[in-house]
Amino acid sequence: MRLVEDLLDRHPDDLPYLVADHVVTHGELREAVAHETALFASAGVGPGSTVALQVPPSFTQVEVLLALWRLGAQVMLIDHRLKPAEVDALRALCRPQFVVRAGAAGWSRLNFRARHELVTEKRSDGKPADTAHRLVQFSSGSTGLPKVIGRTESSLAEEIERFTRIEGMPKYGDRVLLLSSTAHSFGLIAGLLHSLAVGVTVVFAPRVAAADMLDAARKHEVTAIFGVPFHYELLGSLPTPPALPALRVAVSGGEIMPPEVAERFRLAYGVPVGESYGTTETGVIAMDVSGRQRPAVGPAAPGIRLRLVDGEVEVALEGTPYLTADGQERFVAGWLRTRDRAELTTGGGVRLLGRGDSLVVIGGLKVDLTEVEAVLGRHPAITEAVLVHGESIEAYVSTVDKAVAAEDLILWCRSFLADFKLPKSVWVLPQLPRTSNGKLIRERSVLRAAIS
Repeated sequence: MRLVEDLLDRHPDDLPYLVADHVVTHGELREAVAHETALFASAGVGPGSTVALQVPPSFTQVEVLLALWRLGAQVMLIDHRLKPAEVDALRALCRPQFVVRAGAAGWSRLNFRARHELVTEKRSDGKPADTAHRLVQFSSGSTGLPKVIGRTESSLAEEIERFTRIEGMPKYGDRVLLLSSTAHSFGLIAGLLHSLAVGVTVVFAPRVAAADMLDAARKHEVTAIFGVPFHYELLGSLPTPPALPALRVAVSGGEIMPPEVAERFRLAYGVPVGESYGTTETGVIAMDVSGRQRPAVGPAAPGIRLRLVDGEVEVALEGTPYLTADGQERFVAGWLRTRDRAELTTGGGVRLLGRGDSLVVIGGLKVDLTEVEAVLGRHPAITEAVLVHGESIEAYVSTVDKAVAAEDLILWCRSFLADFKLPKSVWVLPQLPRTSNGKLIRERSVLRAAIS
């Protein structure tokens, strides 16, 4: 894969690339990737081999991924947080020839560990790649049922180059605290690959805890932070946050940033939180590094062609990103339906309004379930809310007050919403189920199972 050779050869040997409890320079990265390349080649991995890679975010993950790509393999990147049954389902669906995973001993899902021992298994029922895709990912989707999504070498190269053209992105010599998962698009491409391309140092925190993240930010004088709203909520929740004088950029990706979370972070650290909007299928679609275009998530990223059809975002792609039948209906005549509703601001920004599939019809009247979720979310006892529509509108909420009653919540909604928008039933749960990527699950069967 020529892209890997290009990325590895861009910068001097002594420039730091990865930082945690020790540092990996670009020279050391080249040596490590060469070593892993030789090992996997001796195991039989070569052009067109299919490899499922399930390793936690780590130096090992980066080095192995680059080595497998260097050999021309198609790599299925599997989130390390998935349960064995979920992983088995993905393997059965994709039938990789090799499975590479971290050994179970000595690591925690909560702690960052730079190095992992690897277990490599060659599977007799595996099949070689029948497409030119080099990266295979699995969308976390709102239903919790993943779609199999492929990215070609040219698609990855174009997105890396796209990030270099977005105003405010970290540049040579910057240091980014990468909190986003490297098993998913924003963390992998904006975080790891773009940084490798332009000479940015990637810093990892030892734990996903406010104190540990801030310690890493201060110790390494990070100039940028990439994370998801959850991370910024943690960082903004400290009563006496420390100063981060080197910090000039903070970007959130993965889901819409709640304005109040962004504002708390800005007040605490003096840096607005920008946003990156994209999908696993397309990569980045729109981005505002500065955070000054909120409520818009920014203008279309350089080279991205998008349009709004009946208020839904569609993005032009050269070919379908789906490797199985699931999802193919969303790609028609060169345009991918994202199912995200949006509008364009007068300044050319993309303002997201929610999911297109959040619109339901009740008695001939349209109800936006995200509107009802927002009303429930303003109740002082509610921490999160998810609405689904079957025969009627159902609400599932988590609460800080176990004594709150469903009837009280319906009365609360009645104060702000027309009667036809009211949920017919409300279920109170200790916490709402999430996908492995931390997104709220909106599949009714999963939510109903959580009740029992």
